[in-house]
Amino acid sequence: MRAELEAIHQAGVPGVWAEVRDERGVWQGAAGDASPGVRHRIGSVTKTFTAAAVMLLVERGKIGLDTPVHGDATVRMLLNMTSGLADYRFLAFPSLLEGSAQSLDDNQFRHFYPRELIKLGVDAPRVEPGVYSNTGYLLLGRLIERVTSTTAERWITRNVIEAAGLRNTMFPTGSRIEGPHVPMYEALFGLLDPPRDYSVYDMSWVGVSASLISTVEDLNTFFAQLLDGKIVSRESLREMQKTGPVVAFDGSTVQYGLGLHRHGEFWGHDGSVWGAGTWSFHSADGKRQVSLAVNLQRWNNPAIDEALAAFQRKALRV
Repeated sequence: MRAELEAIHQAGVPGVWAEVRDERGVWQGAAGDASPGVRHRIGSVTKTFTAAAVMLLVERGKIGLDTPVHGDATVRMLLNMTSGLADYRFLAFPSLLEGSAQSLDDNQFRHFYPRELIKLGVDAPRVEPGVYSNTGYLLLGRLIERVTSTTAERWITRNVIEAAGLRNTMFPTGSRIEGPHVPMYEALFGLLDPPRDYSVYDMSWVGVSASLISTVEDLNTFFAQLLDGKIVSRESLREMQKTGPVVAFDGSTVQYGLGLHRHGEFWGHDGSVWGAGTWSFHSADGKRQVSLAVNLQRWNNPAIDEALAAFQRKALRV
């Protein structure tokens, strides 16, 4: 696996690191400008944490999965991407539709409020149910706040992150990552050449949908506990694992449940924000776990795709 990580680096990714767990123990490795213990922006893997928080509130009778939240969109529909609410990213970053990266710089230190991002999404034309969208998860964050009388970030931290004993997982409190981390380079499919370091960025543009900071070790610990019924009940976990087809941002179709999606026989989530990518998948019995991070996003290089796929196959033994 160390050779496979080195191949990803040689293909063009500045830094790549991973942790793999199986019945023989724990393996950590890195290549390029990285080490296995660094903190990283995990993007939409955040959704699994938010979904777990929602399921805890369902268990406590504070929220109903089939309760409407916006129009006819229920909690379940927001969780599994079937609400038909559009994503807001091209509205918040309009230059992307014009083939320009200017919006990324314009918004680097801008603080977005969830209500303004939600408004962008709900005011946009509806999309077909089963199209990936951050809008629904920001609505779920507002719902958490309404029923707990505290911020969604604080409630998720206390009841999911701290309950799981995670020491390096946190919502950002500013535009910088505290503690050891590496630069995070955004290529935007060649629009940024060379890729630009966006490791300093105001992550309010994704909030409880995709702003968490974590490590590959913490992610493996979190998913091990989640799939073992130690964070939410096994009944809640079964609900989270009821999947349907969802079209992801890259155009691929994934089998998506309530903040979890299935990759063959494995469960987890992947994530991408400006410059940072994360991939975390786990066998249902928790005996095989793989979390991988890279510090380059939206490259236009098939060699990187091939090298990543090779590592994933070897790490998962598929």
